[in-house]
Amino acid sequence: MIEAPAPAPSGAPPSRRGPAPLPVRPDTGRFLVLACVFVCAACGLVYELELVALASYLMGDSVTQASVVLSVMVFAMGIGSLAAKRLRRFAAAGFGALEAALALVGGCSAMALYAVFAWTGAWGGLWADGPRVLLVAFSLAIGLLIGAEVPLLMELIQRVRRQDAGGAVADLFAADYVGALVGGLAFPFLLLPFLGQLTSSLLTGAVNVVAGAALVLGLFRRDLTCRARCLLLVADITVLGVLASAAVLVDDFERASRQAVYGDGVRVAVQTGVQEIVLTGGADGRPLDLYLDGRLRVGGREERRYHEALVHPAMNGPHARVLILGGGDGLAAREALAHPDVRRVDVVDLDPGLVRLARTDPALSGLNGHAYGDPRVHVTAADAFQWLRETSAATYDVVVADLPDPGITASTKLYSQEFYGLARRALAPGGRLVVHAGPVATRPRVFWTVEATLRAAGLRTAPYRVDGRATGFTVGPDRTADAARAPRDWGFVLAAADARPPLRLDPHERPLRTLTQAALTSDARAAEGTRVTGARASTLVHPRY
Repeated sequence: MIEAPAPAPSGAPPSRRGPAPLPVRPDTGRFLVLACVFVCAACGLVYELELVALASYLMGDSVTQASVVLSVMVFAMGIGSLAAKRLRRFAAAGFGALEAALALVGGCSAMALYAVFAWTGAWGGLWADGPRVLLVAFSLAIGLLIGAEVPLLMELIQRVRRQDAGGAVADLFAADYVGALVGGLAFPFLLLPFLGQLTSSLLTGAVNVVAGAALVLGLFRRDLTCRARCLLLVADITVLGVLASAAVLVDDFERASRQAVYGDGVRVAVQTGVQEIVLTGGADGRPLDLYLDGRLRVGGREERRYHEALVHPAMNGPHARVLILGGGDGLAAREALAHPDVRRVDVVDLDPGLVRLARTDPALSGLNGHAYGDPRVHVTAADAFQWLRETSAATYDVVVADLPDPGITASTKLYSQEFYGLARRALAPGGRLVVHAGPVATRPRVFWTVEATLRAAGLRTAPYRVDGRATGFTVGPDRTADAARAPRDWGFVLAAADARPPLRLDPHERPLRTLTQAALTSDARAAEGTRVTGARASTLVHPRY
């Protein structure tokens, strides 16, 4: 038997009659409400994680993007909860409309954010900040809608069976938090690897709108007028239609937006378990470019200048055993193998998919000189930091850290004092470590922070840079609408444990294509002229990049 409704809340007009009876028993109705809370909470967290993941991928610095999304969303949830107090008299209809709006906004958020980045991100002016503005707008809108759910759900669960407020809050929050747990685990382990960012957000929106419609039009349909039921049904069908249409077109959309980001030369686009890999060019005389998670990692026109500068100054001295941290593209290994007295090259890269592509793609394997076909090269798919911790007995004459820019949050631990301490432990007596430290001209503080961190790890350093980086399209942390501020150099730091290593090329090696001793000496002096005094070491618990 349905219990008699409680008196109308203060300030609300008295009802002429009690609410219509529910079509199910109270216990069943309560279960259905909590099940809907569970599903909606899972969907809400997926929207949140989608925004964080996509913003980190498009704009870099995952800590900043996560902070923006979470802080704005939590703030908006509070505002939404306050605003929804006025809708409690129409809890069922309001909740149905709310879920339809949330499904549409949350489900389309990833696609809209990617579209703005692809088609307006490089225009300059106000449009250059378009993705960031849209990120805040979506975080605010989704937070408002999620926050507005709480007072309406409290009314609905009390509508099913009147209970004390503390018990109702406990039931509601228990279902909400468990749903958030499931959504938080489903996103990285199921949705993202199997569906991708865009399709998973569209599917989440569809689940969201179906759950809200099923609860309101099924359990609480007698609380709505016939006109309200029809309007809500039309709205839900329209949202499902929009999401379904977007899902059908998502592959065409990805191809078009990828072409807008990378140009019309996209030849390979692969989503591995670690990152997105895109290869452009490499055919019809076009230079090969390699992008990892949207960031230009290898520029075909200039990669040899970068890799010769990275590897060969460190090869001046004993170099029988070489360790390459990162460098899954095989290009640093190519330069190390140019020395015939190298006996072993160990490559430790997190992404086996990149290594597999470097073995099998004709253009990339040709560019790396088929390095992975050399029996001296041994590959380990592992996190470089963890691998160094577990491989304390190995000693190498040369350690090459061919890693992403230190300005990327995910790379911060690979530029920490602790990491360099582990790398120092892997060096043989007289061994050298060389580190890619980012552009000097545009980010001198980051470069000299890397150098200070190496010194804090007990290493003696010789910083240098190489000019001539092209000013073409770059993305990620290097993305800028102002061509004058685009990176035009690479910075490196050569280090050793015993004494400051001489910054010289091996006199016994063949002449290099792009690097000479005179240029290396001149560029080292130029780098020294940019020194930032007072730079402090970066650690795991106090990153400074």
